[in-house]
Amino acid sequence: MPTHANTPAKARANTPANGARGHDVLVVGGGLIGLVTAWRAAQRGLATAVADPRPGGGAAHVAAGMLAAVTELQYGEQTLLDLNLASAARYPDFVAELTELTGLGTGYRPCGTLAVALDADDRADLRDLHAFHASLGLESQWLNGRDCRRLEPLLAPGVRGGLRVDGDHQVDPRRLAAALLRAAELAGVSFLRSAVARISRAGDRVTGALLADGTEVAADRTVLAAGSESGRIAGLPEEALPPVRPVKGQILRLRVPAAHAPFLSRTVRAVVRGSHVYLVPRENGELVLGATSEESGWDTTVTAGGVYELLRDAHELVPGITELPLTETQAGLRPGSPDNAPLLGATALDGLLLATGHHRNGVLLTPVTGDVMAEVLASGEVPDYARPFTAARFTRQEQPA
Repeated sequence: MPTHANTPAKARANTPANGARGHDVLVVGGGLIGLVTAWRAAQRGLATAVADPRPGGGAAHVAAGMLAAVTELQYGEQTLLDLNLASAARYPDFVAELTELTGLGTGYRPCGTLAVALDADDRADLRDLHAFHASLGLESQWLNGRDCRRLEPLLAPGVRGGLRVDGDHQVDPRRLAAALLRAAELAGVSFLRSAVARISRAGDRVTGALLADGTEVAADRTVLAAGSESGRIAGLPEEALPPVRPVKGQILRLRVPAAHAPFLSRTVRAVVRGSHVYLVPRENGELVLGATSEESGWDTTVTAGGVYELLRDAHELVPGITELPLTETQAGLRPGSPDNAPLLGATALDGLLLATGHHRNGVLLTPVTGDVMAEVLASGEVPDYARPFTAARFTRQEQPA
């Protein structure tokens, strides 16, 4: 660990070099994670800047915004579950604070989620998941097919059963990003609307960044929060780059005409032919349909096959979907880590911190990430509940000869 890793940032001198503009904290990336980190850091009194040509964009601009700590639980992710649940519990107060500060809504909707099965194999898998939930003390209710259709009358007649999870909600990531951007501005965060060309170092210490427009930015702490791009930032030694990779997701947006409303009352999801599909109904009449998960490198092309598969699988789940106008198709890149959990906090390289690798949980983990990073930046201490998610878990240990 760096020699001053546990020393509060404000207690150390910030001495810009070469006339560079100095900050306590430079956040590289202005997506949800970067914005919440910057906002919470500024609230702690730290002079904070965000470097991003288009703050408020990023992977969250493509995300559906499901806050699905329970229905998205996968076997072997119990440690991540605790962090997901902690963040989900923060959401009501988090969005209320944002709205009070900014006057902007976030589209937070405590509507619950229904996960359904379309055949006997899927039903058996959902039954196993229900048992797994029960073993962990999680709340989910098993329903037969008829009860599922009572909740959501537009479901296909072939639905064989499902899990009702009243605690898995949704938020609109685009509106959330706008609110966070405004909150950060009000808190005094500086926005440097240029990409980072290279991380700056003085020996083994990170000192800020050189921006693409030629601006030198000096900072006592630099936070990589650039999503999947965090793993290929120039200027860092190979061993200091976070192990994140791009995971492509294609998503569709449809409009529910007034004549068809209400279409769905809650998020509905299923596994169809081994592929996950979900439908997220917004209060404004938008219906978000997703999402593919593709290891396609940096490709963000919307493909005919991806659109076809999403519509085909959604049609099997909710046949009336094909009557709705298709208003938008998009593809984005989630930042995947080796264990699909985030990397939070300090690194072995002095002055460099990480807030990346959130994979499919970036929107869900936004509140807790802000709390973790603010604490680390202000005090140098990682909260106990976040210790399993530091970058140290991927550090190669020397093996005995």
